[in-house]
Amino acid sequence: MTPAPPALPGFDHLRVPGAEGVELSVATGGSGTPVVLLHGFPQTHLMWRHVAPLLAAGHTVICPDLRGYGASDKPAAADPDVYAKRTMAADIVSAAAALGHDRFALVGHDRGALVAFRAGLDHPETVTHLGVLDVVPTLDMWNVLQGVSAAVGYHLFLMAQPPGLPETMIASSAGAFFGSFLDAWARDRAAIPDPVRSAYLRASAAAVPSIVADYRASAGVDVDHDQADLDAGSQLAMPVTVVQQDWGARLGYDAAQVWQAWAPDLDHRLTGAGHFMAEEAPEEIAEAIRELLAR
Repeated sequence: MTPAPPALPGFDHLRVPGAEGVELSVATGGSGTPVVLLHGFPQTHLMWRHVAPLLAAGHTVICPDLRGYGASDKPAAADPDVYAKRTMAADIVSAAAALGHDRFALVGHDRGALVAFRAGLDHPETVTHLGVLDVVPTLDMWNVLQGVSAAVGYHLFLMAQPPGLPETMIASSAGAFFGSFLDAWARDRAAIPDPVRSAYLRASAAAVPSIVADYRASAGVDVDHDQADLDAGSQLAMPVTVVQQDWGARLGYDAAQVWQAWAPDLDHRLTGAGHFMAEEAPEEIAEAIRELLAR
């Protein structure tokens, strides 16, 4: 029998409506002003298992599985918009509203951070504060991946290919593929213990088509949306905190400057933790979120 995945202790686990008939699996707990936490790749809402209880002492904390991930619905990618970050952001706004929250703070890691970024641009009346962990916006991401240094993001190029080959290649070695990122991107591998790692790998292996569709959207429709906002001079109106590794030094760009162009009210921080910083340094990340919410 396949073991049940670990759950966030003390949180209720619900199914709530997202956009376009999609339902999201959501863990929620605590009380107070709401903050929504969005997970990254190759993870689920379980990545917030340390940070969420720390925040729940003073906030209502909502941790969804993104569409296409974990226990949330995984609609077929009949067109590029199905996994556009604009659509995934609409999921989050709808889910929060279903839980009684028309305004909320939003923090995302990795893929979830790209969804949060899009939500901040598309729904400035709804997102009060925005936290971003370890990404730059999609348009900028492609612009900074240059030469051999771009090898660090090989998966971005693989999953950008037309439907068929990426899904087949990844599904044939799903454990090795998804596990390689958990190994390579963590500075402290003990931060993702075996039961959690197994839960991530099972969830990812069961979601190959939708995960690839999410990434494929970021090589197409998401770029178009970011470029349109850049051309229009759109910016994030709310306080923004970005916490990331020193990718600028590694890839030869000024990460803080990239973010400043989008976020005039910016607190940009570097961390010594690895990519999975919410699991490796939960107290640091929880404190960064608290300080964001106090702005």
